[in-house]
Amino acid sequence: MAIEKTDRTTLDMFATEKRRGRPRTNPLSREEQLRINKRNQIQRDRSKGLKRIELKVSEALYNALNDQALDSNISRSQLIESILLAQFDLDSDRP
Repeated sequence: MAIEKTDRTTLDMFATEKRRGRPRTNPLSREEQLRINKRNQIQRDRSKGLKRIELKVSEALYNALNDQALDSNISRSQLIESILLAQFDLDSDRP
């Protein structure tokens, strides 16, 4: 039987592997953990009906958005969303 690192049911197969340093609580590598967490985040966002938008802005605008978000005690994403909602006069109540 082949050993698959992402298989959580065969952890006993890895018991004989000697690892140096601090013992890990997760048998997966950090890269695999990040990949799984990102996939789970995308699935959560999809189930909430959220879509991803990526913007490239100048450093001055980026800093202004960060400052305004800190002053408003909200995330930068929430600030950008509120600005866009106000611009398009959309109802800010999401389902």
